[in-house]
Amino acid sequence: MWVGRGRTPPPAVSMASLTIGGQAVIEGVMMRSPRYVSVATRQPSGALAVATRRASSLLLAARWLRLPVLRGIAVLYDAVVLGAGAILVSANATVDGGAQRPLTGRDVGVAVGIGLGVSLGLFFVAPTLLARAAEPYVSSPVLFNLAEGILRIALVVGYVAAIGHMSGLGRVYAYHGAEHKVVNAFERGLSLDVPSARACSRFHPRCGTSFVLVVLLASIIVFAFLGRPPLGVRLAERLLLLPLIAGLSYEIIRGARRWAVLRALVAPGMWLQRLTTREPDDAQIEVAILALRRVAEAEAAAAPAVW
Repeated sequence: MWVGRGRTPPPAVSMASLTIGGQAVIEGVMMRSPRYVSVATRQPSGALAVATRRASSLLLAARWLRLPVLRGIAVLYDAVVLGAGAILVSANATVDGGAQRPLTGRDVGVAVGIGLGVSLGLFFVAPTLLARAAEPYVSSPVLFNLAEGILRIALVVGYVAAIGHMSGLGRVYAYHGAEHKVVNAFERGLSLDVPSARACSRFHPRCGTSFVLVVLLASIIVFAFLGRPPLGVRLAERLLLLPLIAGLSYEIIRGARRWAVLRALVAPGMWLQRLTTREPDDAQIEVAILALRRVAEAEAAAAPAVW
């Protein structure tokens, strides 16, 4: 159950070793710690609302899912489930005086399912079909897979750039920037206030945008080793191997903290964040601070984490 509602942030919390990530939602920010998730939103009245609950994580449910590669798949699953829940909470928190019907879990589930289906079709199936036109002219399987991968990346970048001009998405991108700024301030041990967060970068290496681009780059490498099988087999490989590639990408991002050679794969994702984040205003930063404070408080009050 989601609980909590407030107009002002709670007292400061300092937990330098705590790993926190987040996501922009409708007029707000979701922050997630290892065991808790909080959604803070700006209501039509201007007041702040916040809802916090314990997060159900596969990593806590099964120890074997914390193994390398598998943990990346588990994290991706958790992100989709928690992200859908956060969107539901934020959408209903920002409904203006009953002017529209509140969303249900079924509504969000259907929307997420359609979104995932369209994404897989547009970014994995379509490039494979389009690249088939060049098959007679490219003899090398490696070059063929490279061309398909470049086409896939071009579609993703073009899509991200295009939707950035849609009405309403600009504020979501600004909340995305606010989320990054507040997480960066927290990780640097700065005060959780608007001036400190304002001074931080709106880019973050653990961003989902970076993860998507690393997945696309890793897929080029993986698919290059698979040669050029018949089209049906090729399409099946693209879809069935996606969880494995996502798990490998998660390990690349983790490893980039230690090894410079892996940072080269992560760097393009940081560049792509220039399209998916915008500089937030102070009110948006305040929302992100509230969400982070609440999960940090919940972790501080709980027993020591097991992972």
